[in-house]
Amino acid sequence: MTSITKSEIVKILKELDIKSYNKDYIVLNSIKKLEHNDTSIDVKIQLTLEPNTDIKGLTSFLQSTLTRKLNLKHSTVEIENKGEVHTPAAHKEEILPDIKYTIAIASGKGGVGKSTVSVNLAAALAKQGYKVGLIDADIYGPSIPLMLGVNEKPMIDYSEPTPKMLPVENYGIKLMSIGFLIDDNTPIIWRGPMASGTLKQFLTDVSWGELDFLLFDMPPGTGDIQLTLVQSLPLSGAVIVTTPQEVSLIDARKGLKMFEKLNVPLLGIIENMSYFVAPDTGKTYDIFGMGGGEALANELKVPFLGGIPIDPRIRIGGDKGVPIVFDLPETDHASNMLSIAANLAKTVEASSTGNDYEIIL
Repeated sequence: MTSITKSEIVKILKELDIKSYNKDYIVLNSIKKLEHNDTSIDVKIQLTLEPNTDIKGLTSFLQSTLTRKLNLKHSTVEIENKGEVHTPAAHKEEILPDIKYTIAIASGKGGVGKSTVSVNLAAALAKQGYKVGLIDADIYGPSIPLMLGVNEKPMIDYSEPTPKMLPVENYGIKLMSIGFLIDDNTPIIWRGPMASGTLKQFLTDVSWGELDFLLFDMPPGTGDIQLTLVQSLPLSGAVIVTTPQEVSLIDARKGLKMFEKLNVPLLGIIENMSYFVAPDTGKTYDIFGMGGGEALANELKVPFLGGIPIDPRIRIGGDKGVPIVFDLPETDHASNMLSIAANLAKTVEASSTGNDYEIIL
């Protein structure tokens, strides 16, 4: 008997051009039941459907499609409607009632300094007087505890009807990370649903209080964690971090397109490692190319929030747990980070009101 896998079915569903459901929501866990023999298949699929979908017609179409593509004689399909694509918006107030803006800081690939940008962005917003929270959503590679110099564990608030964790605070930023809950030398060897469940707990089981901004330091790529966040919460927007070279820009495009397909507003692009200024001569070197992030922003018609140069002091600040806006506040690089934070604040406020914004470069 030929084996049929859930992956095969997901691949078939993602290849279909059907307006009734958003294929970006279909993951391996969407296949709730799979039984088959040599000639037939019995499958239960969980889909996020648009309102007024003809479920009977869709079921019939999927049955015939699976029968044909898997070279079977018969297929039985049961569709479980997970709900409308935009249902999370209906319960935002229940999840995070006192948070004004929720923003994902993401990248298409690893190694672009996304966590460094997230930490310094949060610190810059806090220094400008905003109430800021930061969730380390990179469950498999938590770095926020080190980069913000925190090694304590969250306290529990028992005053609530349901006890909740209190976020750890440093530099005026409320923080939550799996790194606070496990040993530094313990690897996270979890399947996607476990990591996604941890992120959901950071949303529902943490007492965040009143915040202007809650930032999410996302893992690289376009996987389960990104889908979980978008399905759990109507984000105010997403920011993509890239470097100037083309290999990074290719993946940055994918990240932007993912959020676009999931109806998350694109707040802009930040270019990290934009250039290097030699400390002995003052000469500027474009180590990873020049202007790629700004060109991508222009191409995709999203704001370019600013560029961050390569500077060992930013790296040193991350290693010793002191963001540059607090460690070296008088430097041009600290001023640069504050400008990017101000641009983000203006952009998200304009996005929420529909007004125009002005980017400061």
